[in-house]
Amino acid sequence: MRAVFVGASSLTLMGARILLKRHHEVVIIEQSLERIEAIREGLDCGFIHGDGSKPAILRESDPTVTDTLFCLTGNDQTNILASLVGRSLGFERIVTKIEDPEFEHICLELGLENTIVPARTIGRHLADLFEGQDPLELSTMIREDARVFSFVAREEDATSRNELVLPEMSRVICIYREGKFLLPEADTAMKAGDEVVLITHRKNLPELHQRWNPARR
Repeated sequence: MRAVFVGASSLTLMGARILLKRHHEVVIIEQSLERIEAIREGLDCGFIHGDGSKPAILRESDPTVTDTLFCLTGNDQTNILASLVGRSLGFERIVTKIEDPEFEHICLELGLENTIVPARTIGRHLADLFEGQDPLELSTMIREDARVFSFVAREEDATSRNELVLPEMSRVICIYREGKFLLPEADTAMKAGDEVVLITHRKNLPELHQRWNPARR
């Protein structure tokens, strides 16, 4: 498999080394030539010198044969822009890193569903370990044909959980409202701007994306 990384950050280097050990192909796009020279010797991968948010540079990495584009620079806006450009060029899967959680809602509205906030994830994990908890990875619980899908509610979605029309084998499992976690009852009214999280069958994802994240298609 083939991975392209935008930005030679510490997170990129860690991920690249692991993928290379697992015999995957890796390409790193980095704007600083000095940074490329500093890390080139220790990484047996391809390098592209340039701004990874520019279409011409991303095209050089060959989207048609790339499995995942990782946008991991130190700038949230650059990562979001690179993700959107990458999607327009046909990258099959895109992962967007942000540091400021305020951008997460925007990423969701733009259809960038594979958005990660590393500091928050690590912070939560450390807090759970401190309290003696043994957190399980979501991927170990969501198996087989089950998938998680989230969207930002619009004015026309402002209805109760029971009245929201969803595909078969789909159900609202939680809502995030103004940064607060809610477990909705059958009559809980959703509001415009709520982040709604569903569990659904994978066959429903195209229909759900078409309805709430059309920009992704």
